[in-house]
Amino acid sequence: MTRLSMAVRSLVTVLAALLAVTAASATARATTEPKAPADFVALRSVDPTILQEIRYFTPHNFVGERIDGYQQPLCILTRPAAEALHQAQQRLLRQGYTLKVYDCYRPQRSVDHFVRWAKDLEDQAMKAEFYPNVDKTRLFEDGYIAEKSGHSRGSTMDLTIVKLPALPTRPYIPGEPLVPCLAPQGERFPDNSVDMGTGYDCFDTLSHTLDPRIQGQQRANRLLLKDTLEGLGFVNLAEEWWHFTYKPELYPDTYFDFPVSTKSLIQSH
Repeated sequence: MTRLSMAVRSLVTVLAALLAVTAASATARATTEPKAPADFVALRSVDPTILQEIRYFTPHNFVGERIDGYQQPLCILTRPAAEALHQAQQRLLRQGYTLKVYDCYRPQRSVDHFVRWAKDLEDQAMKAEFYPNVDKTRLFEDGYIAEKSGHSRGSTMDLTIVKLPALPTRPYIPGEPLVPCLAPQGERFPDNSVDMGTGYDCFDTLSHTLDPRIQGQQRANRLLLKDTLEGLGFVNLAEEWWHFTYKPELYPDTYFDFPVSTKSLIQSH
């Protein structure tokens, strides 16, 4: 082998090694998860008395499986939203109730999961419970699914009220018979929430907060939640009795994608 060919071979070897290191670094960067800004907190650190039943960490949701991005059953919010929720909890505790959150901050990857599911018209495994009267082809048009969610900005939450003392809610068993979310409270999937007239995440106009068909105690329960929160700076989404956003939002135009996990919070490092 000539000196020239040996030099060329050595050069190729060095270049290959450099490329391998560069590729490894790029892979390491790609697998590093984004972190939350410093003003995001775990709700439990602000108010440990608020119940948490994070549905998208479980298969009991309209998709029927754990949603991408939910690494822990954890409510994460911007600090101002969490502190305002604490104030609401103090008011409700004095009346014999507690708040319960179903969902808080939601990563963009979770919303993307919803979008993929909505486009798969063959997958209707959870239709009988969550959208019994809505054709899946209309989920985007009717506004039930969108490519962006206010939840990803960190100041929006889905929640309800539970009468104290709070009874446990039995876990959902995948494959069990489904009952429409519109059924009377005693028939639909058990939830320790007060009767709001529909179950959580019920894709139906009956879920509109002030739907005139909701009367009596069901209406009073919705108004208790709505009035308590609106008195502290929250705004209700008229189409969903459970959906509230704390205003003004810290991040009105930013859609975050860090996972739902304590590791995402800067305070945990």
